[in-house]
Amino acid sequence: MRRFLFVALVVVARPVVAQTPAVRYKVGVVSESGDIVSWFRPTEGGLVLDHVVPVGIMPADIDGPHNLQVAPDQKSYYVSIAHGVPFGSLWRLDAKSDTLLGRATVELFPTTIAITPDGEFAFVANSDFHGDRPRINPVSIVHTPTMTKITDLPACDMPHGVRVNHAGTKTYVSCMNSDEILELDPGTFTITRRVKIGAGHNMAGMNHPGMQHEAPQATAPLPAPSPLASKECAGTFVSVSPDDRTLYVACNYGNSLQVWDAASLTLIKEVPVGKGAYNVEPSPDGSLLIVTNKKDQSVSLVDAKSFAELARISTSKKIVHGVAYSPDGRYAYVSCESIGSDPGAIDIIDLTTRKLISSVSVPAQPTGVAILRY
Repeated sequence: MRRFLFVALVVVARPVVAQTPAVRYKVGVVSESGDIVSWFRPTEGGLVLDHVVPVGIMPADIDGPHNLQVAPDQKSYYVSIAHGVPFGSLWRLDAKSDTLLGRATVELFPTTIAITPDGEFAFVANSDFHGDRPRINPVSIVHTPTMTKITDLPACDMPHGVRVNHAGTKTYVSCMNSDEILELDPGTFTITRRVKIGAGHNMAGMNHPGMQHEAPQATAPLPAPSPLASKECAGTFVSVSPDDRTLYVACNYGNSLQVWDAASLTLIKEVPVGKGAYNVEPSPDGSLLIVTNKKDQSVSLVDAKSFAELARISTSKKIVHGVAYSPDGRYAYVSCESIGSDPGAIDIIDLTTRKLISSVSVPAQPTGVAILRY
């Protein structure tokens, strides 16, 4: 793997107290334009760089790592690599040594990753941003102990977000262009239900039937009627409440957070947030939701009971991407992408004071962010 010289600049927004976590952890972030995974340790003042791991196989080109997920047993972590020859890939690395444990070829432009609670399977959404539309993109399913791809399950037009519930009984996929939520059975690798979350993206002018995948021959019921059918959502991510009863969808074009009942797949509420809602994550105790507003240079803090927006906090950089929580739920770590030569960052938000307390510079378009406990 390639070697990189990495320098992290720590910019402290205001004085902060030392972080003394009860659970030791690191914060990891992938840099999509730099082909690296950077690991940071929490310390006084925010974060300090621990080490950097190069990833990728194409020395003359950018491989584009996009998402980072840690295995449930904390012994390994996974990175989606967007570019390849010709497809993308899913990498599994050892959490202690950072050595490559295995690599599976997936499909075109893999974005987010979901790991089942037993650590046996990975679901990878293949978004294929550059393909002809409309089309059906697959979700790749990988057996993680052997890093063997089981299947590319035809799913929808541009699946982008994917999450397995905590019981391991359902996998949910959010589809940007077809504006759907899909429910998958992790036991049979089939689509069991699908529901519309918006009107869908009008790309009729880009319709090239000869380039499309065949439509999936799934047994899932037809999309249920939705009160949102008259406007576009473009669901970039879906997450699940700690009790598995509620789904949360970030609407990138709708500038909103959708709240869904997981049992009935019916809409509970739509919450206006900042422009370009991109990622949504519930806090460890389920009391709070954070939505990253990619086009608004902010994050929205939403109460998970009343669904009221409690605060909208400005970030240090314009293009806001992912969010991860410290294990105790006190801090949120928000990744912000780079613009040209201006580096990106990880912003640290104190959820007690609801303030940005520190920002750590990260080069080359940081995107996916995750927590590794050790």
